[in-house]
Amino acid sequence: MGWSPILKCLVISRCSYTNRNIRSSSYTLNTMKNTVCLIIIVFGLSIINSMAQTNYDETKVPAYQLPELMVSKAGEKITTAEAWKLQRRPEVLSLFEQEVYGKVPDTKLEMTFKVTQVDEQALNGQGIRKEVVVTFSQGQDKLDINILIYLPKDKGPVPLFVGLNFNGNHTIHADPGISITNNYVRNNENYGINNNRATEASRGSSARRWAVEEIVARGYGIATVYCGDIDPDFDDDFKNGINRVMDSPDQERTGHSWGSIGAWAWGLSRTLDYFEQDAAIDHEKVIVFGHSRLGKTALWAGAQDERFALVISNDSGCGGAALSRRRFGEKIGDINGNFPHWFCRNFRDYNDNEDKLPVDQHMLLALMAPRPVYVASAEEDPWADPKGEYLSLYHAGPVYKLFGAKTLDSGQQPGIDQPVLADLQGYHIRSGKHDVTKYDWEQYLNFADRHLK
Repeated sequence: MGWSPILKCLVISRCSYTNRNIRSSSYTLNTMKNTVCLIIIVFGLSIINSMAQTNYDETKVPAYQLPELMVSKAGEKITTAEAWKLQRRPEVLSLFEQEVYGKVPDTKLEMTFKVTQVDEQALNGQGIRKEVVVTFSQGQDKLDINILIYLPKDKGPVPLFVGLNFNGNHTIHADPGISITNNYVRNNENYGINNNRATEASRGSSARRWAVEEIVARGYGIATVYCGDIDPDFDDDFKNGINRVMDSPDQERTGHSWGSIGAWAWGLSRTLDYFEQDAAIDHEKVIVFGHSRLGKTALWAGAQDERFALVISNDSGCGGAALSRRRFGEKIGDINGNFPHWFCRNFRDYNDNEDKLPVDQHMLLALMAPRPVYVASAEEDPWADPKGEYLSLYHAGPVYKLFGAKTLDSGQQPGIDQPVLADLQGYHIRSGKHDVTKYDWEQYLNFADRHLK
């Protein structure tokens, strides 16, 4: 198939962004349409160019040297858990803030929680459905995010999985009682989303990715928030979502100002603030989970917020679990070119310049120690570099050893559908494509049982 139909589809779908009410815009509607369509044509051409240059050949992976994980900025070797926690860990976390994901704004917001509905007979009587609205405010500016929670019935405080979703809480299950988001949603005909608004047609459209009944039957809760409630997933110059409440209209962004992934990760931590107040949830056993870009988000949330007891990355790829220096599949230049709003501006300095980046993703995974971490890949997902995802977990091992844990004993990636576990680390590469499947959830539940029950 030629490229022109793809570009046509991109233009048609992306031009719907002009329906968005973007604050402080002085463009007329027609000017906006022309401008956005031109941007999308360039965006489509950049995708074509990046795909043409993508490496999927292991023999063409360049020689690389990973940044030192176990040596401080001052050149001191890190040999104890205490030295890691007090000296090296803060250094590594700061580097990721400065160069990759950006820093959380200093703005102090008021935050309130309101339980808006409870159904004691959800899931055919097997569970409880709860919805909670979290309101953030600064002066007259306010933002609501909606947490959807399913819990087992007749049990004490339970451990809980939490993760963001792509298209609205109502898409994770066909339950007619789930509220439909009123916020911007990416157009997707497969999910019944048109004109950037969710409708009944999209209810339950992502249910196959969320094993709600299985999770509840195993004695866990499951909670989710639509990522677009926190920050819309398009390049709006950070004028909407939580940035609208946090920033003043004339505030200048810096090279280390956060991107959408930073904002989404911050939102995950705010769900944990609520869980600490809910007696039905064991807030010391909350598992943060994410797939694809939201897998990157889960890792960054877990790195910053040590209250998360266990961290799971599903097919998170570049900027997530995969080593950047391998330049296999999606590269830093690809992701910054195609999604300029995800990371901080400083990250663009490493487009086609990966070796100058002072961190790599094994260092991100090391920030989870000594908490359990699980990384999953898919065989038919070379864009996410499955081998690079595994190697990041493997090279994070020295930090886990400081805490007395056994680590992955081989840099050789395991076979398809053959999970490997090493005390606090877990990994599998499953057959199939870029997705979340019941097989994935079976491994995550088994790993959680191993550590939290």
